[in-house]
Amino acid sequence: MQQYSADLHVHTVLSPCGDFEMSPVNIVETAARKKIDILGITDHNSTKHGALIQKMAEKMGIFVLCGAEVTTKEEIHCLTFFDNLNTLKMFQQYLDQHIIKVQNKPDLFGYQVVVDENEMILEEVNHLLINAINQSIDEVEKKVHNLGGLFIPAHIERPAYSLFSQLGFVPPGLKADALEVSKTQSLEDFKQKHPELSEYTMIQSSDAHYRDQIGTCTTQFILKTRNFDEIRMALMNENGRRVEKY
Repeated sequence: MQQYSADLHVHTVLSPCGDFEMSPVNIVETAARKKIDILGITDHNSTKHGALIQKMAEKMGIFVLCGAEVTTKEEIHCLTFFDNLNTLKMFQQYLDQHIIKVQNKPDLFGYQVVVDENEMILEEVNHLLINAINQSIDEVEKKVHNLGGLFIPAHIERPAYSLFSQLGFVPPGLKADALEVSKTQSLEDFKQKHPELSEYTMIQSSDAHYRDQIGTCTTQFILKTRNFDEIRMALMNENGRRVEKY
């Protein structure tokens, strides 16, 4: 078994709140410099930069989880990840079908662009990606798991766009593969305050929107090797795979 450093919550320039420096090449170079072993690409309600970053990062010895940060109907943010590009494409179709389309205002929210490895713009997304989709958290969870993906409610204790802010609690029986706690929160204090959540694995990530934020908060995974199934087992604390420390 080996220990791998993971930052599972990183936005690119595609997210309207993502800085222009958050291009695929800059993200990969920064992650490599900061010795990140596993990187999660989680743009708001879009998966369109995942495949390119995965391909580029592989050359640098970084394993990439491709997915999105989904905003549910309740306006709860949830991290979602998928094992292969086919299921990633299917989930993108689901997002395109269910997002409530409101015209983006770049001057207000920021530009939403897909770029290539040379930072050339390939596409501008016109509808606002930070808007909610018309699916509940339970519906999103079921869709993700039906596609064999990972479902992790994001920054669950934050005062906005979280389970606690929108519902006031974590619903009993929520089929989450883990819960993400914000990097500004002491995880030890949080776990002591919420013993009712002891059954869940908890992770922390950078939620990077700017280049210098990448890797500022990581979770350590104990794995035999880096792949999707190994990461799933670690989140489930199975077969010696585990999340060891935060």
